[in-house]
Order: sequence, then C-alpha cells, then structure tokens
Amino acid sequence: MSINNVKAIVFDTFGTITDWRSSIAREAEIVARKKGIEGFDGEPFARAWRAGYRPGMAKVISGEREWTPIDVIHRERLEEILPEFGLDMLNEEERDHLNRAWHRINPWPDSVPGLIRLKKKFLIAPLSNGSLALLAGMAKRAGIPWDFVFSSDMHKAYKRDPHVYRNAVALLGMEPGEVMMGAAHNDDLEAAREQGLRTAYINRPTEYGVDQKKDFEATSDWDIIVDSVEGVAGAMGV
Repeated sequence: MSINNVKAIVFDTFGTITDWRSSIAREAEIVARKKGIEGFDGEPFARAWRAGYRPGMAKVISGEREWTPIDVIHRERLEEILPEFGLDMLNEEERDHLNRAWHRINPWPDSVPGLIRLKKKFLIAPLSNGSLALLAGMAKRAGIPWDFVFSSDMHKAYKRDPHVYRNAVALLGMEPGEVMMGAAHNDDLEAAREQGLRTAYINRPTEYGVDQKKDFEATSDWDIIVDSVEGVAGAMGV
C-alpha cells in the first residue's frame, strides 16, 4: 500500500510539533524572576527535566508500575530537580503551575502552517504520550488545528508500546497503511512501521540542544523525509 492510500496522519508532539526545550526554559526563567533569582538559566533546567521523561515512563512500559499519567511523571521529576536548581522554595501552587508548563508548550514555526495545509485533505491528530487535557489545552492555546486528540490516557500505554499504534488505527476504523505517523524520532517511526503504519520523518536536530545524541537525520528509508511539517504537506500534495 502506497502513501497515496493515506487518510489520516498522526504526529508525535513533544519535539516534533512543539519546541519543549525553549518553552520550558522560558517558563522556568519566569518563575525564577518572580522568586527574585537573578541570572537563572532555564535551558539546563529544561533539559534536566526532560531527561527524566523516558526513565519515568520506562517502569510503566515494562509493566513494573501500573498506569501512571504523564503529569504525575513530570511532577515526580520536577520534585527531583527543584533543589538542584535552587527552586525548592516553591509552594504547592507554584509547583503545580510550573508542572503545567508542559501544557503551554509552543509549536515550531512550521508546525501550524503545515498542519493547516494537511488538514484540508487528511484527518490529523497527535499520537502522543501527553494526556488528553495536556494535548487539548496546548492545542487550544497555540492554535494547533487537530481534528481530534489521541492521548496516552486513552490507550493506557506509552509509545513505543505496540498497543498505542494499533489502538489508534482501530479507533480510526482504518487499515494500518491508511494511517501515517509523523515524528522527529527514528525509534517512534520504527515502532509505528512495525505495526504497518506509513512513516514521515521530520528532522529536528536542535530538539535537545547540547544533549542531543541521536535523531540528527533519518536512519531508515521512511516514506517521507523532510525538515518541517510543511515539508510533509508538500510531499503529500497539499
């Protein structure tokens, strides 16, 4: 089945559609200024927070830990790093607000224009480890034009669990080859391709900043290999 049969395109969100690193850095710097901390650098804070993302989900993915929402995993990691960055004076309300910074991440400049183009012809949605409230709130704030939202709490699983991809296809009532996965992460696309989905690699070589260790380029013959969501739209003929 070729990409001409694709009817829906689902996207990874953290890093592919949105720029979490600069968004979280900015939010942390705002908090620090309000607490009277001068010269606070939000960049290493953002990277340290994100470094707990995959390990936090690992126990859920392995079955060692029961289903745990991503906001809880984010909060647990936040509690770990606040003392390291001199922010352990934050009260509960301030910690909760900062934790919800993940709901307020901004898209990359090409994301919304590209998605608007794709929406003309395809169903579009996130297929993300974010929660329903996180993804819907982020989209409403940033004008991300999803048709609907596929969230981790709908599947009670995190990528790269095969169930996430299979369940998205089942909920769409389509064949796997009629659904395309768009992502900046080669392993996400590999997991999707193993379940029969078509694949679009969107290169985001600055996602992790100085911590970037992989995904500087496509590592397989994905159906589409581009540098932007607008590139996906062009490749799909819209």
